[in-house]
Amino acid sequence: MFTVCALYHFTRFDAPAALLGPLRTLCAEQGVTGSLLIAGEGINGTVAGTRAGIDALVAHIDRLPGCAGFEYKLSTAQAQPFGKMKVRLKQEIVTMGQPDVDPLAGTGHYCTPAEWNALIASPDVAVIDTRNDYEVAIGTFKGAVDPKTKSFRDFPQWWEENKDRFHNKRIAMFCTGGIRCEKSTNYLMSQGVEDVYHLKGGILKYLEEVPQEDSQWDGSCFVFDGRVSIGHGLEEGPHEMCHACRRPLLPQDKDRPEFEAGVSCHQCINDYDDARRERFRERQRQIALAQARGERHIGR
Repeated sequence: MFTVCALYHFTRFDAPAALLGPLRTLCAEQGVTGSLLIAGEGINGTVAGTRAGIDALVAHIDRLPGCAGFEYKLSTAQAQPFGKMKVRLKQEIVTMGQPDVDPLAGTGHYCTPAEWNALIASPDVAVIDTRNDYEVAIGTFKGAVDPKTKSFRDFPQWWEENKDRFHNKRIAMFCTGGIRCEKSTNYLMSQGVEDVYHLKGGILKYLEEVPQEDSQWDGSCFVFDGRVSIGHGLEEGPHEMCHACRRPLLPQDKDRPEFEAGVSCHQCINDYDDARRERFRERQRQIALAQARGERHIGR
């Protein structure tokens, strides 16, 4: 059993590049894999390992400038959900492409999972899912607006084109762990929206704390690791990954004629040319060879 840790924290790092080496060394020593993004605005990532390894990493991050007491979310996975460890320097820890957005300057009102159901049931509240279209496709809150964005960077344009729909409405926003709402609520406030709320701890915290019989969540929650999706109680969901387009698949989707393991699925069958698909096939052959040797291919 592996411990999975999802984390983010906005703070000011004056020298973010200097943080990369010690983090890489610690993760290598502790056998922790996954992804950590570092920028001048903070840290974001999902990692997995033994509980002792995750505890060591959490303690290290807690000692970074401005990170004391940072919040993180733990869950479990039957198999190691990451093939390697990536620690990268970025311009943003979640990319919105809006240089004036600053969650440290203010965000929307936090709403706990226990308070969320009552908020989104209010007739004067519009509920907006800030995640990507392929995430929303496998699960969302009942009645939520789906912007159908391909990436978080598309959200500001979507808002500009659709803001008149939400005149005289309070806005409630949510995402997987909360990080995208930190930026999107700050952005809406900069656009003059006064009553903005977001789900504290995101969908992950809601699924952890709210009993299924009381839940307004419908479907599964996409996660960016080998588990692909999770459900109530943070139990692993039924989805698998298309390793061509990285979108989630249900087991029955593999029976569709468009599916070829590692090469295509019904969602991406028209997205790649023959040359790209042949590269995918070669990667799949290498994965199969690694599995036959009892090894894990680095691409997985």
